[in-house]
Amino acid sequence: MAEQLKHLINEATARDTAEAMARAWPAFSATAFLDHVLPRIDALELMQRGQLIADGLRLHLPEDFSQAQPILAACLPDGTGNGLRGWALLSFNQYIAANGLGHLDLALDLLKRLTPHFTAEFGIRPFIHGEQARALAVISGWTKSPDPHVRRLASEGTRPRLPWAMRLPSLVRDPAPILPIIEALIDDGEDYVRRSVANSLNDIAKDHPDLVADFVERHIGDASANRRWLLKHASRTLIKKGHPKALANFGFARLETVTAILAITQTTIPFPGTLEFEVALENKGTARETVMLDYAIHHRRKDGTLSPKVFKGTSLALEAGERKVFGKRHALRPITTRTYYPGEHRLEIAINGAVLAGGAFVLACGAQRGEA
Repeated sequence: MAEQLKHLINEATARDTAEAMARAWPAFSATAFLDHVLPRIDALELMQRGQLIADGLRLHLPEDFSQAQPILAACLPDGTGNGLRGWALLSFNQYIAANGLGHLDLALDLLKRLTPHFTAEFGIRPFIHGEQARALAVISGWTKSPDPHVRRLASEGTRPRLPWAMRLPSLVRDPAPILPIIEALIDDGEDYVRRSVANSLNDIAKDHPDLVADFVERHIGDASANRRWLLKHASRTLIKKGHPKALANFGFARLETVTAILAITQTTIPFPGTLEFEVALENKGTARETVMLDYAIHHRRKDGTLSPKVFKGTSLALEAGERKVFGKRHALRPITTRTYYPGEHRLEIAINGAVLAGGAFVLACGAQRGEA
């Protein structure tokens, strides 16, 4: 059995932290710190364990963050193999986020020094939220860092909707302040950084689809293979939703000459079971067409309404007059993130974002947890 995530932070982590603190600052009371942490840590989950250690640091470090900051910095790896690293630094993120407000430059400098050894994007977000203009002025400078971890922090930490992190509502409403960071990193030499840039643009697309489609249009001409991949990955939500310009940016224009015929093999499906269907595509025009075939399943909710979920199909070329048939098997099985309800569901076929065919099927089951 895989080890539980919470064990990434444990008693040994606390003892290592106490030892590092005492080396960096002899006045640190390692015994009192461990007395606070060790009796409680086993009962907690991962993030709570990190927070417990952060709370212990707050109790036993100087109250003034400007005095605590150099002690924390001295506990980071020093190039000789000494210092804390990995999950031991989660609590540093939590401590800095809670206690560094009002000391923006010191806090951001420490997070910049920390990020080569452990992620720091969660730690910088309270500073962006509280002092956006000042924080972004500092973070923008990180795009020129020789360290790819620091450059990635500039992108990842400023994502408006970073998963598992506090949202940045001001940047959700208006992402313009982070576009210069994205521009600066769009051709970064590290895939690690470019993937973060793409994810930031995809975040923005959820609230400002036209802005991102226009951004991609401006940057895709003569794009390198790496930039083209980044822009397409950034457009994935828009493409999935059939945004016309996003599709056109990658050659998937709305088509008038391609038709689709859907055949559902079995219209009543037990749960768990398999939805089987065929799609016949035909290009009735006189020119070769580039086609993106997706499908959406409209799942039945408890109140009887339908909620669609789009699944990526395939991309292909259809010559003039050509007809192709595709078969698909889609498993309907219990996992964890959807409750299935019995009754009529709907399947739709989209070609370059436009729904061209659809049909109904009945799921025969009681309410079941699962995910299609």
